[in-house]
Amino acid sequence: MNKQLWIKIIALSGATSVALGAFAAHGLADSLSLKMMATFRTAVLYQFLHTIALLGLVSLPEQLIISNRQALTAKSWLLGIVLFSGSLYGLVFSGISALGMITPLGGLAFISGWLLLFTAVKK
Repeated sequence: MNKQLWIKIIALSGATSVALGAFAAHGLADSLSLKMMATFRTAVLYQFLHTIALLGLVSLPEQLIISNRQALTAKSWLLGIVLFSGSLYGLVFSGISALGMITPLGGLAFISGWLLLFTAVKK
C-alpha cells in the first residue's frame, strides 16, 4: 500500500467534505428543499466518516494488518465515497433521480470495506 498516495487522497477527500458541507450550509440552504438538503448532508456525512476511517486505516501498524487486505479495504471505501456520496451530490445538483440507483452500490462498497477490514487483521 502506497501510504503517501493514500494520505494525499484522504487529505483531498477531507478538504472536499468540509468545503461541500460549508457550501451546503451557506450556499444551498435557501435554494434546496428540506429533502434535498438532507440528501446532501447525508452525502457529506458518509464521505467525511469514511475519509476519517481511511486515515485510521492507513495509520494502522504493519504488524497488525494484512497489507493487501488493507489496500482492498481502502479501495472499497474510496469506491463507496465516489458511488454513494458522488451519486447523491449528482442527484441534488442535477435533479436526475436515476442517479439514486447508484447510491446502494456505494453502500455495498462501504459494507464490503468494513468486512474486508474484519478479515485483514493478522492472527
